[in-house]
Amino acid sequence: MEIQDLLSAQAGDDGQPGKESPLKSLQADLDFYSESIKEIAVEIMAEGLSAYPIFIAHQHAVNIGELILDKDELGTAWTIHASTLEEFVERGIIKEDRKAHFVKQYKKPEDFMCVFVIVPEGANFVFYPYKR
Repeated sequence: MEIQDLLSAQAGDDGQPGKESPLKSLQADLDFYSESIKEIAVEIMAEGLSAYPIFIAHQHAVNIGELILDKDELGTAWTIHASTLEEFVERGIIKEDRKAHFVKQYKKPEDFMCVFVIVPEGANFVFYPYKR
């Protein structure tokens, strides 16, 4: 899924005209965080922790991954945790029988960050390109 798909899926769902999706701020934050997230993705892969880094974007407390970018410290709207496919499988977020499908869908980690976006309505994976 692309972030544009999430943005259009969220816009106007509550029937409130002109209410901006919180995912607009996510797009701005991901652009701002891009370099840091890429460095951490490369580190996760280089250290052999995982070939599939996953970043969790959220605005409330979550109990998965490791905090890397705190919205309160940075004055942004979204906090980012770093995790891996292996942790997602271990915790049952990605079922073991869906792991191969996830790996097949996973985009080149040198070009895209894999972001698990958590909003009150639910959560979804987004592959967002690193800022060039």
